[in-house]
Amino acid sequence: MGDTDAASTGANCLEKLKGYVNTQKGMILAAEIVVSLIVIICFASSHYGGYSAVPICEMIVSILFFVIFMMEIDKQILVVNWVWTDLIRATIGAVLYIVVTLVSVIGGSGDGARIAGGVFGLIAGLLFAYDTYTIFLHIKGTRQHTAASTEERV
Repeated sequence: MGDTDAASTGANCLEKLKGYVNTQKGMILAAEIVVSLIVIICFASSHYGGYSAVPICEMIVSILFFVIFMMEIDKQILVVNWVWTDLIRATIGAVLYIVVTLVSVIGGSGDGARIAGGVFGLIAGLLFAYDTYTIFLHIKGTRQHTAASTEERV
């Protein structure tokens, strides 16, 4: 009986993964994870591996948010405002990626892996910026609008 429950749980998780990757948010997070992994590989193979701290941290945080949203943990833990937390994550990721990779590309003459990591890092920065934009549109679209009263109070 335990094997059947474990198999059905694994199948349920795989179905959630397939379903979530087909959503817009799932595709963006999966792309962030893959591009971050490429940047880590490029920076790790360069002469200056110190630039790999940002991609490692951003990949780990993206994986955490991917799992949280895929397993719908955000609907169970209501203490955290997940949309705003995701907006802050994506904004910080975009800024850090763009700054670190611009420094890497500008100072990377003679180190092809560092320049490649910088180029992929710029792509990742743009991807995180696009994620920030889509989250902002989501927040803007779900905000409640109430008309202000124009009557005078007596």
